Amino acid sequence: MSAMTGDSDTARDLDLVLFGATGFTGGLTADYLAEHGPDGLRWALAGRNRAKLEAVRDRLGLPDLELVVVDASDQAALAGVVRRAKVAVTTVGPYQQLGGPLVAACAETGTDYVDLTGEPEFVDTMYVQHHETAEASGARLVHACGFDSVPHDLGVYFTVKELAADGPITVRGVARSNGTFSGGTFHSAIGAFSRAKQMAAAAKARRRAQPKPADGRRSRAVAGKPHRDSTLGYWLVPLPTIDPQVVARSGAALPAYGPDFRYSHYAGTKTLRYAAGGLVGAGLVGVVAQVPPARRFLLSKVPQGQGPDEARRAKTWFTVDFVAESGGRTLHTRVSGGDPGYTETAKMLAESALCLAFDDNPPTAGSVTTAQAMGDNLLARLRGQGIRFDVVG
Repeated sequence: MSAMTGDSDTARDLDLVLFGATGFTGGLTADYLAEHGPDGLRWALAGRNRAKLEAVRDRLGLPDLELVVVDASDQAALAGVVRRAKVAVTTVGPYQQLGGPLVAACAETGTDYVDLTGEPEFVDTMYVQHHETAEASGARLVHACGFDSVPHDLGVYFTVKELAADGPITVRGVARSNGTFSGGTFHSAIGAFSRAKQMAAAAKARRRAQPKPADGRRSRAVAGKPHRDSTLGYWLVPLPTIDPQVVARSGAALPAYGPDFRYSHYAGTKTLRYAAGGLVGAGLVGVVAQVPPARRFLLSKVPQGQGPDEARRAKTWFTVDFVAESGGRTLHTRVSGGDPGYTETAKMLAESALCLAFDDNPPTAGSVTTAQAMGDNLLARLRGQGIRFDVVG
């Protein structure tokens, strides 16, 4: 373990409490904290099944690690748990069904919160319900701290800083990987496809509640169109993920993104055939998700709580290329790392939690993004753990 940084908060006897360690990605997060957490890290595992928690503790070889038995639906009990901690970390999804009580408990008690959600409806609903409470209590509610959306949010943050423009900025991000998605991610995605109306209503409610930048700046996620990118040499397919929304919120919060910021988000393929196949496949899944029997069949084929073994993950990689344009100048940057869906996601989540617990971050509260809440500190942490942020040209 490395040396602990930051000051100890004597008012709370735990630095972190991890929910979901009995699942696959939660287990990897626990592994990461056990190996890379600072000396003297005060943390606990929380869940509803003590026997499963004990099995995780035994696997970690940490007999003194505290276990807390609590039901994820019991907000009062959750508040009692998280009141003891600086940061609550959760991998328990789908978040739309299971995540609300923990967010509410953190907002109420002033406890920082990080999760892995990629569900726009959940994030927007939590903003409307708990942002003001969290602002008042001082809690930082940071969603999407895994592959959704750390490489994209911090990648654009890094790119904008390198560009150092003072005029309008346009950025496109292009993700590529040979990895597979997790069962939890698949369930969340199908859930989102099946709730298009509710998702749109939640987004509208957030727009009504969320103030625009006071200085008149604009920051927007712009839906792109399929095309071939002459700078990168890839065929681009728009990705309907939460990432553009997160990036645009960082752009609205941070003046460095300029007076008029626009971001578009894509998957990149080397051939037109794969690009066309991706479009057709996404469209079919979206249609099937609207039919309950078909949706249940799809979900049964990709169970949650399971993932590839270590050997398979070791062969997996990701890149996200960013092309930024402003005032006639073009800058190409890249974020790259290993297995995005599991290994690197657990790393990003754990380092986000450690960053909130120990680093001297910008003063923020309420529902905030990783770039807004942690910026340079989280960037430095991830670089120190092997995730690359490079200027390509």
